[in-house]
Amino acid sequence: MSDKVKELGAAEFDAAIASGTVLVDFWAPWCGPCKMQGPILDKVAGKIGDKAVIAKVNVDESPALAAKFGVRSIPTLILFKNGQKVRDFIGVQQEAALVEILTA
Repeated sequence: MSDKVKELGAAEFDAAIASGTVLVDFWAPWCGPCKMQGPILDKVAGKIGDKAVIAKVNVDESPALAAKFGVRSIPTLILFKNGQKVRDFIGVQQEAALVEILTA
C-alpha cells in the first residue's frame, strides 16, 4: 500500500469521509482479487492528486463498518461525497474507470 492510500478503522472512518470525495476499498489480506485491486488504487491515487482521497478498510479488523455499508463480497469500493454514500463497485475495478469517476 502506498502512502497515498490511507488505512482506516472504525475510530477515524466518519471523520475521514465527512468532507470531499473519498473512495473506500473494503478488503482483506487473504482475498486474491483484493491483492489485484491494491496496486490499481495506488496508481489511481498518484493520478488524481488532491481531487479525492483513497482509503482502505480491512473487513476482518472492522466487520461492523463492512456490515453498516452492506459489504457482502470483497473487494467492494464505495464512493462517498461529503459523508454520503454515492455509489458502490463490486469486484476489481480498472484504473481508467476509477480515475474518470474521481476526476469528473
